[in-house]
Amino acid sequence: MRHLSIALISAVSVLSLTAAARAADPELTVLDWAGWEIDGMLQPYVDQHGQKPSYVFFADDDEAFQKVSSGFKADVVHPCAASVPRYKEAGLVEPWDISRIPEFANIPARMIAPFTNADGVFFIPLDYAYTAIAYNSETVPAEDIASVQVFANEKYSGRISLPDNTDDIWSLAFIATGTTSWDNVTDEQFTAAADWLRAVHPNVRAYWADPTELAQLMASGEVQVAWSWNDPVAILTSEGFPVGFNRAPAEGAATWYCGFVNMKDGPGSEDKVYDHINSLLAHKSAQPLLDAIGYALANDAAMATIDPEAMKAAFVDPVTTTLFVQSPPTTELRDRMIEEFELIKSGF
Repeated sequence: MRHLSIALISAVSVLSLTAAARAADPELTVLDWAGWEIDGMLQPYVDQHGQKPSYVFFADDDEAFQKVSSGFKADVVHPCAASVPRYKEAGLVEPWDISRIPEFANIPARMIAPFTNADGVFFIPLDYAYTAIAYNSETVPAEDIASVQVFANEKYSGRISLPDNTDDIWSLAFIATGTTSWDNVTDEQFTAAADWLRAVHPNVRAYWADPTELAQLMASGEVQVAWSWNDPVAILTSEGFPVGFNRAPAEGAATWYCGFVNMKDGPGSEDKVYDHINSLLAHKSAQPLLDAIGYALANDAAMATIDPEAMKAAFVDPVTTTLFVQSPPTTELRDRMIEEFELIKSGF
């Protein structure tokens, strides 16, 4: 996607989806984020089976969970860590057989620990990156984006964009109000974060739902500052657009990681479930992931082969700023965040 014109992305996506529908493997259905049918990462799978898996795409974690909890059958789903407990509590997933995943040992233990119990490992981390301040570096002074309070700055009223995503919007709100983790959030901390979002809401030009949408908003000039993932920055950089990405505002930024759950009673081939995850975790998948959407592979050995300058250019090199880790919140807190954000977006 880095090498495509923004104007052509939608057309190319339609064509690629049409081709995928003709050649997709009927024995593996993947419920994934839009844009994740990445050729280089899928090549080992295609080499084995002659075609890519069948794909169904979603825009955010809430949509994906609602889809499978309403009866949609997939073999694997690609949620982010904060959403995984819902799948387990709903009885939708089964543990992975890690003996069938050779690269499992190279996944950082801190990413796996929250999803491991006596029954096994319920989540295989695959990718990680950041949510931070993207901005037009030609029109927005550096001092304006030195703090996340830029989103409350009347100077940018009607010229900011925030994510229509529970985890990202609330990590920003907590960062902005001095809370560095949503573990053990108090009522007072939640209220302060919600009040901040309500105060910022009138400044919002749009709540973006996917990276291409945000890239287009910024490229058009409508949006000058956004709370963004790495991929809109990658799209804009590939176009030569003057985009900056500040992962070190005074209050901190957010980091997250996503991966795969193995759905219970999936309709397809369990062998192909493992061929798929092994294809994605392969060492040679790290560079295509970085090139396509600017994410890092959750395989430390694979990332060690990547040029540090390439990591820096994609904004996935290590940072020293305070990071809000989007680890799994309690189900009660997540439900509360979803409900409150819907009220805020509706003007209440």
